[in-house]
Amino acid sequence: MAPPPLRQRLREAVAVLGGGGLLCASYLVAAGEERFYAERLMPALQRLLGPETAHMLAIRLLSLGVLPRVAQRDSAMLEVRVLGRRFRNPVGLAAGFDKHGEAVDGLSKLGFGFVEVGSVTPQPQEGNPKPRVFRLPEDQAVINRYGFNSHGHAAVERRLRARQEAQRRLTEAGMPLGINLGKNKGSADAAADYVDGVRTLGPLADYLVVNVSSPNTPGLRELQGKAELHCLLAKVLEERDALRCERKPAVLVKIAPDLTAQDKQDIASVVTEVWMGWSSPTPPPAVPAACGAPCARSPVASAGGPCERSPPRPSARCTPSPKVTRCCLARRSTRPRPGAPSASNAPPCF
Repeated sequence: MAPPPLRQRLREAVAVLGGGGLLCASYLVAAGEERFYAERLMPALQRLLGPETAHMLAIRLLSLGVLPRVAQRDSAMLEVRVLGRRFRNPVGLAAGFDKHGEAVDGLSKLGFGFVEVGSVTPQPQEGNPKPRVFRLPEDQAVINRYGFNSHGHAAVERRLRARQEAQRRLTEAGMPLGINLGKNKGSADAAADYVDGVRTLGPLADYLVVNVSSPNTPGLRELQGKAELHCLLAKVLEERDALRCERKPAVLVKIAPDLTAQDKQDIASVVTEVWMGWSSPTPPPAVPAACGAPCARSPVASAGGPCERSPPRPSARCTPSPKVTRCCLARRSTRPRPGAPSASNAPPCF
C-alpha cells in the first residue's frame, strides 16, 4: 500500500497540531491562566482582530458560556446594600460593553457585583460610521465612539424577558441588573424616548439609568440643562411610579464627566428639587455614585415592598453638594421608622 501524498500528510499534521493547540489554549483560558491570557492569547488576537470585531466576538463567546472560570468567592466585607438591593461587591460592569443584553448570564459569572446593559434606544439604530472603536496600546485602553448603536427596546426586552427568572435568582444572590436608557439620534421628543424605555424595560430592571451624557448623540447633553433635566426627570419618574410590577426600579442619572462646578451644582439642585416634592421632618439627600458603580453604602437607599404613591406636597429645598456628579434617585421604604410620618401622611416614593 503506497503512503499518502505529502500534501495530505501536511494537512493532517496541521489539523492535529492546530486542534491540539486550540484545545490547550481553551483549557488555559477556561482555567483562568492569567499569564497565558495576557502574554500570549490577547496579543495574538489583537493582531488578528480589529477592536470592534474583538468586542463582538467576546459578546458572542460570553453568550455561549465560553468564559474563564472564576474560583474566588467574594468576602462578606465587600457586600453593599443600596437602592433597595444587595450588591455582592461594589465593582460592576457599566453600560457600553453588553449594549443589547446578549451576554448577561455569562458576564454574571465573571465576578461582577452587577451588570448594566445598554444604552438602549427605542428604535434600532446603527450608531456612528465605522471605524468607531480605537485601541490605545500604550494605555491598554480603547476609545469608544459607537454613538448609541442599539437593537432597540423590543429586541432587548425580548432577550431579557426570556431570562427573567434567571435574573430574579441573580438579584437575590446580590447581582442586580441595570438598564441604561438613551434616545434615538433623530428623535424630536427626547423625553418620550426615555419614558418609553421606562415603560418597556423598567419591569425587567433592578435600576434604570437615564443617560444624558454621551457626546456622540447630537443634542443629548443639552438635556443636562436645569429646565430640560427637571422636565425629563419628572416624566421619567411619573412613568416609573405607574409601572405595574412588584418592585419598581430605582432611577439614576448619568451625566458627563467634564461639567463645570456650576453645571454640577445645577444638576444636583434639579435632582433634589424633583425628589423633594414634599416636606418631611428628615428629608433624604440625593445619594452620589461614581464611575458606574452603585452608590456608596447609605441608609437612605432602603429596601422594602412595592412603591406606593401619595399626594404631592409643597417643595422642600436643601443645599446640594457641587461634588455630586451622578445621583441615585433611590426609592424610599414604605415601612415606618421610629419618628417617621405615619402611613396616612407618608411622603411619596421617588
